[in-house]
Amino acid sequence: MEQKSEARPKLTREGLREALKIYQYIRPYRFHFFFGLVLLFLGSSVFLVFPAMIGRSLDVAQGNIPQDIDLIHIGLILIGILIFQGVVSYLRVMMFAQVSERGTADIRVALYERLISLPIVFFEKSRVGELVSRLTNDVEKLYNTFYFVLAEFLRQIIILIGGIGVLLWMSPRLAMVMLATFPLIVVGAIFFGRWVRKLSKKRQDNLGETNTILDETLQSIHAVKAFTNERFESRRYGRSNADVVKISMKYAQGRAVFAVFIITMLFGALFFVILYGMHLVQQDAHLAVGTPGKFTAGDLIAFITYTAVIGGSIASLGNFYTELVGAVGATERIREILGSPSESEAHPRGGVSAGRLRGNISFENIRFSYPTRSDVEVLKGVSLSIEAGKKVALVGQSGAGKSTIMQLLLQFHFPTSGKIEMDGRSIYDYDLESYRHNFAIVPQEVILFGGSIRENILYGKPDATDAEIEAAARQANAWDFISMFPDKLDTVVGERGIKLSGGQRQRIAIARAILRNPAILLLDEATSSLDAESEKVVQEALENLMRDRTSIIIAHRLATIREVDCIYVLENGQIVEEGTHDALSAMPNGVYSSLARLQFDLM
Repeated sequence: MEQKSEARPKLTREGLREALKIYQYIRPYRFHFFFGLVLLFLGSSVFLVFPAMIGRSLDVAQGNIPQDIDLIHIGLILIGILIFQGVVSYLRVMMFAQVSERGTADIRVALYERLISLPIVFFEKSRVGELVSRLTNDVEKLYNTFYFVLAEFLRQIIILIGGIGVLLWMSPRLAMVMLATFPLIVVGAIFFGRWVRKLSKKRQDNLGETNTILDETLQSIHAVKAFTNERFESRRYGRSNADVVKISMKYAQGRAVFAVFIITMLFGALFFVILYGMHLVQQDAHLAVGTPGKFTAGDLIAFITYTAVIGGSIASLGNFYTELVGAVGATERIREILGSPSESEAHPRGGVSAGRLRGNISFENIRFSYPTRSDVEVLKGVSLSIEAGKKVALVGQSGAGKSTIMQLLLQFHFPTSGKIEMDGRSIYDYDLESYRHNFAIVPQEVILFGGSIRENILYGKPDATDAEIEAAARQANAWDFISMFPDKLDTVVGERGIKLSGGQRQRIAIARAILRNPAILLLDEATSSLDAESEKVVQEALENLMRDRTSIIIAHRLATIREVDCIYVLENGQIVEEGTHDALSAMPNGVYSSLARLQFDLM
């Protein structure tokens, strides 16, 4: 598969202004930030003293300056500067560490809190991997920016400006020669290096495609041999390798040209500056020691050292600039989430506390299309009524709208038209959190959290006692298998509950629902994926759970809903039949009776 290279983001004034809004999260640590900047300026300024001291040492050794200072004094001064530089660097790193660690932690928390408060439709439109990337990779980019990139970017600017200033003060003539040649060649080398890196990336991409073919072939080796496609796969792998060789030769050519450029241009310019500097030293050799403006061998050494430092700063600025542009892009993606309206903000509700609802539910002429596919109407004028404490079932083919009714009841989505009432009041009049607190759901495919059984059951009521947990587990017919584990409730279930069987996961989900003690229970095909023995145990647990509470059951196995108070049969987004199991089964040409005859005849 061809990989598209991402467009390189550009740093614009508007984009920078918007990106700076993310810095509100380091405002509580602004003292550390600004003190770190002061230390950064001091450390960078002190660093510029070293090349001058090196040149001064050579002049002292050659006697080119008045003997009012010797090498011992210079050594002591350098030791003092090093100690000062070390202290400043330590404090600077600690200041920026405070900003980066605490600031990015605040961003992660704010981003996570905003993510889990967003409407369901947001997650239907987004990829989980992309969202996780924003919470990890993009925040990590900001961490690097706060901790290292921004400081180093400013440091290199200070060194660049300060170094050029020192060179102009030392020798305007040599400085102008250097500035006319050296920076342009360094910048050229940077762009040349980027071209070589692009070729390297393209080679890696092609090599990755080749490895993909290898991986696919070995994983599907049975299919390859069954269809006698060994020769076909060999040709495919050979063509891919030929592409790798082709781009690798271009990459090698680029590296060779880059090496020639560095040797001839960069070092050529450096040698030219050195030769011109030696000419100035020779020209001023006849001047007396201490003559103002005399250019000495020590000055030349210092000048070349400053030139190397400036060249390194120019090269570093290009890399740090790219990092800053990437950080601006990361802030844009993060701010997109932070600026997204939460469920309550996107659809304001009333502030009525739901308390403990009775569970009288009414759907009146509900029409609905999912936002992600608005051209398909899922519900087409659905009306139903459920009395408090009753058990009803929703039956129909996949896509008929059964799960959609549950999602609308939970306010995951909003109907296009019609109204939904709970206990005689619109469900949107209630405070959302207190409203949903009345619900518990047992899905078809239970996905547990990766912690212990105790933690998974506690999800229904986080402040429950061990006695309440055990009672809920017994009611869910789960205590027998839980007590057999060596760690009992502290048994780790593994990622997504992988260490437990399907029936065990289902009973833990039921225990969680029992512990929550909901007013309304939602069962979404809770036994459809279980074997007969597990289904019997889980069905008994569900009977305990549904007792004396409003229950809505989605079921494909009609044997599990024979005793419900009412069955609604959906077809193409409409309710086409309603009644008890016996009444619907007696309808000769009914949809339900047809399903019942098919299932019970086969059983």
